[in-house]
Amino acid sequence: MKVLLLGVGMQGKAVLHDLVQSDNVEEIVAADLEIGNLKQHVNKKQYGTKVRCEYLDVTDQDNLDRLMRQGPHVAIELLHQRFQASIARSAVKHGIHLVNAFYIMPGLSELNEEAKSRGVSILPEFGLDPGIDLVLLGEAVRSFDKLEEINIYGAGIPEPEASEGPLRYKVSWTLKGVLDSYVRPARIIRNRNTIHIGRNELFHPENIHEIEIGGIGRLEAFPNDDVLDYVSPLGFDLQSLQNLGRYTLRWPGHANFWREMVDLHLLDDEPLVVGNTEIDPRRFLAAAMGPHMQYGDSERDLVIVRVDITGSRGGRRKRAIYQVTDRRDLGSGFTAMSRTVGFTTSIGAQMIGTGRISKRGILSPATDVPYDIFCRELKDRGIRITSEFRDLRSGLAVGKEEVQEKPGSL
Repeated sequence: MKVLLLGVGMQGKAVLHDLVQSDNVEEIVAADLEIGNLKQHVNKKQYGTKVRCEYLDVTDQDNLDRLMRQGPHVAIELLHQRFQASIARSAVKHGIHLVNAFYIMPGLSELNEEAKSRGVSILPEFGLDPGIDLVLLGEAVRSFDKLEEINIYGAGIPEPEASEGPLRYKVSWTLKGVLDSYVRPARIIRNRNTIHIGRNELFHPENIHEIEIGGIGRLEAFPNDDVLDYVSPLGFDLQSLQNLGRYTLRWPGHANFWREMVDLHLLDDEPLVVGNTEIDPRRFLAAAMGPHMQYGDSERDLVIVRVDITGSRGGRRKRAIYQVTDRRDLGSGFTAMSRTVGFTTSIGAQMIGTGRISKRGILSPATDVPYDIFCRELKDRGIRITSEFRDLRSGLAVGKEEVQEKPGSL
């Protein structure tokens, strides 16, 4: 199969690495605006003739269409999400399957019927969060006849040995993106009531709780976006749920710090005039703090995705916990964030290209990605997946599994 990779930044380099290692992939066209840096990276890694570098200006439709006309089986795009719809339209027009790691943006859903008619699969939201979390959620929900409580957690944090400093936090993507997420309104279900959490309320004490992650320690959780929209593809009855939430995990103390910053209006996006210059406070913070919150060469980040569900099956109340954890690979240099985003999108493209995913149209990771195959592929790449089930009446564990490696599943 031939793959077109649009965007070869931090996560794209992990995608490229994974595609190069695959026997299923015969040719990779790697396209980026920074073509000089891309060629230098490919030469340094000695990827050879399997990778061909191309210039990409995603705002130039002719340039994008030219790349699509070169006949890739699947395209992976890791550019800014504002380009999602235009790239998808080009892929559908040329009959190219498409995978990305972003939330569905306006304009994408309307391509569903045309994609089906042209035999095209579009798999959005297939990275870490969203992505791995949705696959775990879909499998967990299918394990129950009736649902009572669902909590979904995601973390990208320094491992304990690298968590020094006042925030115990370092940046594995962009600090601007992190701070933007800290001012997004959220919605959860708490005690059967739908709770709307304003953009300045995420870090209020009533919205914070702590959980214990085995082998890692105690972390604090605060709401992450609108969980009702997030679970909508699964189509289950929300009325049966007592609690439903989606949360970001950080080391304790993080929420209190950012609550004070929010209260001081330092995360506002309304420009301030300082002298004769307009300054966006949040962008200023990201620019000022970001360079001082980077990982050292020997420091590792830690990624956690956890889906915790209580409900009943066969008349018995049970609790299920599905979890993925990963740490930076110091040998390759890829962070856990890059591995779990980049390897996941690569797996998705290969599953479509090899026919393991055959559904056409716009797909959902929660319902359209085969759980067992996907988990084996993560395991093959050294990413740990566990599932645990507990009978709540007896308190006994009724099943615990670490997904076992099965080489060659693709």
